[in-house]
Amino acid sequence: MILAIQHEHGTDPGLVGERVQAAGITLDLRHPYRGDELPASLAGHRGLLVLGGTPGADDHDTAPWLPRVKELLREAVRDRIPTLGVCLGGQLLAAACGGAVAVAARPQVGLYGVRAYPAAADDPLFRGFPEDGQAVQWHWDEIVTLPPGAVPLLWDADFPHQAFRLGPVAWGLQFHPEVLSGAARVWARDESGELARLGVDVPAMLDRIGAAEPALRVLWGEVTDRWIGIVRGAGI
Repeated sequence: MILAIQHEHGTDPGLVGERVQAAGITLDLRHPYRGDELPASLAGHRGLLVLGGTPGADDHDTAPWLPRVKELLREAVRDRIPTLGVCLGGQLLAAACGGAVAVAARPQVGLYGVRAYPAAADDPLFRGFPEDGQAVQWHWDEIVTLPPGAVPLLWDADFPHQAFRLGPVAWGLQFHPEVLSGAARVWARDESGELARLGVDVPAMLDRIGAAEPALRVLWGEVTDRWIGIVRGAGI
């Protein structure tokens, strides 16, 4: 069973959840913003998936469950429980384990290329990462300092910490491997005012994501399946 934590409406597990279900693994999805209780520990779970959302990693007043999420992330790293932190989830992993997160100088919204650091060649998730790899980005904050001992895996010109590994089986991602064109359309509608302020050409952005969707499904479906394989190896 994988514990999944969703921080707000509309940020569901998407493609990652599809792949987990296709593998026949139970996804224990909790919605703390709706009052769902988070477990006191990860006992009974063999994987941890922490999703994205609009709160900042230290917005404990507006998202009072975040300190508990950070405790679960530290437990997962300590006990080597396979973990995947997505966008806010990746930022929380960094912040919980000694890294730092800050407001980005410029938000990143849309489809962007990401490239591999040399260490990705030996990483269980990102080995063989393509030179033309792309991901959906939707973040106003960024990981500015990795936790001690973290291995940098993916980067782009504006954000050097697009993906990292902490310990043998915990990964933090700045981008959204779970998001495809359907979710992007909903987010663009819900945040239309902010995107207009940023000068984002929303129709063009959505067209690019839609055109890339088959490739996104293949790339991030494969990465997710590798993570699921690690979860299975941990005892599911």
